Amino acid sequence: MIDSQKFKQELLARKNELDQRLQHIEHDLDQPMSNDVEDRATEREDDEVMETMGNAGLMELEAIDAALERIEANTFGVCVNCGEPISKERLDILPTATKCRKCM
Repeated sequence: MIDSQKFKQELLARKNELDQRLQHIEHDLDQPMSNDVEDRATEREDDEVMETMGNAGLMELEAIDAALERIEANTFGVCVNCGEPISKERLDILPTATKCRKCM
């Protein structure tokens, strides 16, 4: 049997970590650009990387929120395709998994 409360705690901890990281990224992106042309070019490249990281973080947050909703609905660990259980080993690696190994 899957201990959904253990997964809930892990998901909440990861969500908190991501929230902090995204706040840091947002703060960095809000900083004014340098007046130096070469520095601005470097800053733009850095901003692109941070935006990509931020977008990936937002996608992960959405997956975490969906997993938390499944925990509350008592459907966590159940494949959305076939309705069979998702293995604990798979959930240990990817607690936001929505499909079993067979339906991936």
